[in-house]
Amino acid sequence: MAAFTKRGTPAAIAAEAAGLNDLARAARAGGAPVVRLLSHSSPRGSRLDTALLSPASPSASAAEEFARRLAVTHAHCPEGSRVFGQAPAGLVHGGRTGDGVMGAAPLPLVAPDSRPRSFGEFYAEDRLLAYLSAARANGSIDEDGARVLHRLADRLREGAFDAPQPALVHTDAALLHGDLWSGNLYWATRESAARGAVGAAEREAEGRRTGEGGCVAVLIDPASQGGHAESDLAQLTVFGAPFTDRIYAAYDEASPLADGWRERVGLHRLHILIVHAALFGGAYGRQTVREASAYA
Repeated sequence: MAAFTKRGTPAAIAAEAAGLNDLARAARAGGAPVVRLLSHSSPRGSRLDTALLSPASPSASAAEEFARRLAVTHAHCPEGSRVFGQAPAGLVHGGRTGDGVMGAAPLPLVAPDSRPRSFGEFYAEDRLLAYLSAARANGSIDEDGARVLHRLADRLREGAFDAPQPALVHTDAALLHGDLWSGNLYWATRESAARGAVGAAEREAEGRRTGEGGCVAVLIDPASQGGHAESDLAQLTVFGAPFTDRIYAAYDEASPLADGWRERVGLHRLHILIVHAALFGGAYGRQTVREASAYA
């Protein structure tokens, strides 16, 4: 099978491979298709091979099917419990785990038996403040901006933005892709997805039966973790995934979202924005502070 090869640090390769495996288990149970992991060479190496997919034009029907199956992914938890920040299974050894990786930034993760935290505690400490020092150091967030982030962190810890998971999720935390900006949702031809994506073969067979062409939306490049399902959905808007409104509507039909979810989209975008501020600086810091100000 033709492969796409990625090179990175051993930690990044190990984290991505573990996330792909967790998402693949969900895909086999009816969750969103995920690119097939062919091989990886961590912990000592730095190479990961995934199946090579062929691009296709996005379609509304593919977006809606993806949304319904993403709802199943978020709810997938054969073990019966998942805590906020939980690492993919392959990163937990002897009850301990190290950080994951999101882009080139560390991603704080915890083991399954860690002390349960509220969403607000987790999000404040591990998904916002964990990146503030780096964004301050590169100048993208100034002292006034840092105060905004700290005010928001206080409100998060107090539970101001804690909300139930979508209806299908019966654990504290959902199984997330974790870095679901538009570039990590790959629109593949139905034929290439049937070969190169776990959980996509039945969609290709359905297309043959109905004469439908089109594409399948496939998850790639995860930073998988336990989190709030609304975070994955919100991240789709950061760089403008196509058919986002159709994705939201189909997801809400399959697994109804908690009241007020639309008002929390900006809050759940903040993690990916502050990671960009920490890594790349510049306007990402201003955007982070501007969006945080609406909740602080």
